[in-house]
Amino acid sequence: MFRIPVPEVDLPRPQPLGGVDKPRPRALAAALTAFAAVAAMGLVAGPAAAVPFAGPCALERTPAHHSEGLDTWNPAYPKPKKTLNAVMVFLSFPDSRPLATPDALASDYFPSTSRFFDRASYGKFSLVPHPQRQWIQMPHPSTAYAIQRDWDAAHRSAYLQDALKAADPHTDFSKYDVVYFVADPDAPGVDSDATKVVNFDRPMRADGTDIRRIVTVFERHPPDRNVLAHETGHVFDLPDLYHRPTDGKGDWDTYVGDWDVMGSQFGLSPDLFGWHKWKLGWLDQRQVTCVKRSGETRLTLEPLSTAPRGAGAPFGTGGGTKLAVIRTGVDSAVALEARGGSGNDAATCSRGVLVYRVRSDSSSGGGPMEVLDAHPRTEACYGESVYPPLADAPVSLGETFTVPGDDIRVEAEGRTGSGAWTVKVTTAG
Repeated sequence: MFRIPVPEVDLPRPQPLGGVDKPRPRALAAALTAFAAVAAMGLVAGPAAAVPFAGPCALERTPAHHSEGLDTWNPAYPKPKKTLNAVMVFLSFPDSRPLATPDALASDYFPSTSRFFDRASYGKFSLVPHPQRQWIQMPHPSTAYAIQRDWDAAHRSAYLQDALKAADPHTDFSKYDVVYFVADPDAPGVDSDATKVVNFDRPMRADGTDIRRIVTVFERHPPDRNVLAHETGHVFDLPDLYHRPTDGKGDWDTYVGDWDVMGSQFGLSPDLFGWHKWKLGWLDQRQVTCVKRSGETRLTLEPLSTAPRGAGAPFGTGGGTKLAVIRTGVDSAVALEARGGSGNDAATCSRGVLVYRVRSDSSSGGGPMEVLDAHPRTEACYGESVYPPLADAPVSLGETFTVPGDDIRVEAEGRTGSGAWTVKVTTAG
């Protein structure tokens, strides 16, 4: 079933909560006011962290929301390295008795979401879920919150304020890096299209810790495939890669098609782009090649989704180049990676060298990445792909592709015995 993607939203500064009747073990220190916009428009404030990567191909982070620049890390977001702990709070309503248990709903998302990130990170990141075992009842019926895709300010604020207040006596938020609020999917007022991440321009305080964002989950049971991996990607400062038509009509997947879960949760090749893995710290500098802007460069690209080979080799450590980058401007680059056949890409429609543009000055939902189609006159996997025109986008073995608008030529020359792709890149400067 197709479902239109839902952008995350930003909320302005929360205000102090009043009217508490009696003390609670861990008092909630802030509540919500109206949200500022439907689409995420601003970058969450925060100073630049230490430079994680250097080199001429690392685009600079800009004020664009979820900028694809990766020269610095925005510390307002948790960095997915090693282990992060996520709490799942299950919310029921007085107008509906839940048909599913919290355990059943938790199993809709985990361990599948943890496995997605384990494979995508080559074992460098572990998302550990901590689902609560009981329903926490909201003070008002589900229909009172007018839950819907483009939620109005007053109702969204009321929902989150009530949810945080209800959850606080049962949840020590200081223990967790990621917060999921999961609504009873069978309540009459719950709309699955409302699932998204809510950001706060200033953090809320609960249990002595900052809460900068909450993932609000309104999915059906069972939910859409990879939906929580997509939403959790926003928690790690990754943008929406789909195209949202200004009139609400037209195709949403024209930018990247199946090729990254931040484009579509239904994609056949949902592994994160190599650029995103570089941004998140899952690719080492030695696994990224900066291609010179003039002349010929030959390189060997290891498939993005595969683990290194060799007896006793830890998952994701070692191996050759996973990403090649050609800087094309102050805020732009062209990236190359080998895709298909294993891990998160096991169901891929086609294999080959995927070529895409990156723009660090484009905001989430505004086209920060664009897959370039090496076969613009053909489609593939109709009925399975979210966007068949891009399902066969990679450069296949023996083919040569010239990047439109740039004097860059990519030739997939061959395959090695281990399955890597040998590529010749020619640039004219």
